[in-house]
Amino acid sequence: MQMPLGSSCTQVFNSKTAELLSHHQVEIKQEFPREGWVEQDPKEILQSVYECIEKTCEKLGQLNIDISNIKAIGVSNQRETTVVWDKFTGEPLYNAVAAPVCPGPSVPVAVISSGSSVPAAGTSSVWLDLRTQSTVENLSKRIPGNNNFVKSKTGLPLSTYFSAVKLRWLLDNVRKVQKAVEENRALFGTIDSWLIWSLTGGVNGGVHCTDVTNASRTMLFNIHSLEWDKELCEFFGIPMEILPSVRSSSEIYGLMKISHSLKAGALEGVPISGCLGDQSAALVGQMCFQDGQAKNTYGTGCFLLCNTGHKCVFSEHGLLTTVAYKLGRDKPAYYALEGSVAIAGAVIRWLRDNLGIIKTSEEIEKLAKEVGTSYGCYFVPAFSGLYAPYWEPSARGIICGLTQFTNKCHIAFAALEAVCFQTREILDAMNRDCGIPLSHLQVDGGMTSNKILMQLQADILYIPVVKPSMPETTALGAAMAAGAAEGVGVWSLEPEDLSAVTMERFEPQINAEESEIRYSTWKKAVMKSMGWVTTQSSESGDPSIFCSLPLGFFVVSSMVMLIGARYISGIP
Repeated sequence: MQMPLGSSCTQVFNSKTAELLSHHQVEIKQEFPREGWVEQDPKEILQSVYECIEKTCEKLGQLNIDISNIKAIGVSNQRETTVVWDKFTGEPLYNAVAAPVCPGPSVPVAVISSGSSVPAAGTSSVWLDLRTQSTVENLSKRIPGNNNFVKSKTGLPLSTYFSAVKLRWLLDNVRKVQKAVEENRALFGTIDSWLIWSLTGGVNGGVHCTDVTNASRTMLFNIHSLEWDKELCEFFGIPMEILPSVRSSSEIYGLMKISHSLKAGALEGVPISGCLGDQSAALVGQMCFQDGQAKNTYGTGCFLLCNTGHKCVFSEHGLLTTVAYKLGRDKPAYYALEGSVAIAGAVIRWLRDNLGIIKTSEEIEKLAKEVGTSYGCYFVPAFSGLYAPYWEPSARGIICGLTQFTNKCHIAFAALEAVCFQTREILDAMNRDCGIPLSHLQVDGGMTSNKILMQLQADILYIPVVKPSMPETTALGAAMAAGAAEGVGVWSLEPEDLSAVTMERFEPQINAEESEIRYSTWKKAVMKSMGWVTTQSSESGDPSIFCSLPLGFFVVSSMVMLIGARYISGIP
């Protein structure tokens, strides 16, 4: 079973053929209590998982597939979303700040995932939450310029993106969280921890754990020792007793417990034996098990990961170093370089919901095809700043190069190009860090159904783009990890046993010179997007309306009032 954020989804796979047997998806509401804040209700996420499991099991029954054949459950989730809950009552102490479920001899393995990487149109994601910017700035002042111990231990820059600063914000601003920590009632976790704890019993013996891929995105985890780091926890002021135990990505964490939310105890007793952050799951699902293999997932954002093997490669060009996977308790950890684009599919949703130039997300391809060019229009969708390779929170979105000839079709084309240009920037940085240029790019995610986008990507990268016929690679990766776990053993990860996947290939159709000209103009547009906001302006409360009015208005209005006063008083 596998779920995306913005939605929960269960998917069931055949462990011998990797065939998707059945799935069900449920949308999850998002809350925007203030500008720049994005939240979701952890209880709604959990309830959506229960609903997905139940509906998927019903669909399997209609296909005459006995659910007792489901031998394992895997979890895949959007990685940085932060949840704190009460271990005695099971109640969340605050909404999830910043982030689906699927089952699959032919033995079905179920994968439960919660994340934001799959929808084609994209969904506003809780990892775009910006409330912690001032927290980050205050913490950064305490890091010596010549000794960035946070990055050297975690592979991550100090950023609003990761869990530690969200948790620090909760401890500083939410009294219920503070009190629960003081009384030793609080548990912290990313969405995988919340789901596994709840599904294995919750207050009645639920297992509080996470895997190395999710732990490596908290900024509290030492990616060298593969343990929570005392110095990092002290730096962020996080009590270590609230943290989950860290396990491999493929082992039995616990058994599914009966719940009043599940009819007839669906899947009770089935081991939960796979856990991967969504991007690591996609890397496994794309079978990128060799050094130098890379994949890009196109969803709400884009996530480009390159397997670097058993060694941590630290980027000199703004990329992250992260744990790719650890497929077994006694197996070695593999690492990856990662670059993330915050806004990919989300820009399509923005054109639909905010500008109204399309009614459905699918229309973007039709509009772009009508013109076949942006006609010199460039769109930098830095709605919440720029992520890799810039890490520039002051940037904001711009559309430039407009003329009287520009219409909505050109803007639609420019939006698709923006996704491809951002991917090119990350790929260039990755090539410089690894020293070995990629010969092709493997792709997945909902947006890859857009053929115009895929062809643009091949043109802008000037290498082939390869897309599997089965796009649900995130779910597949979690299912593979669950089925391969010791004690389950229904899915072999040996190269000779892995099923061959049919691929669609997009070759570059423009010359290299044109590709470079378009890319260099894009980079000029990116520079113009930077420096638009400061912490003070973005975090101050509701300013007086006069603060936004031009000085000339005050001069003119003052003169009018003066003349009026003189007139009323009869002064000549």
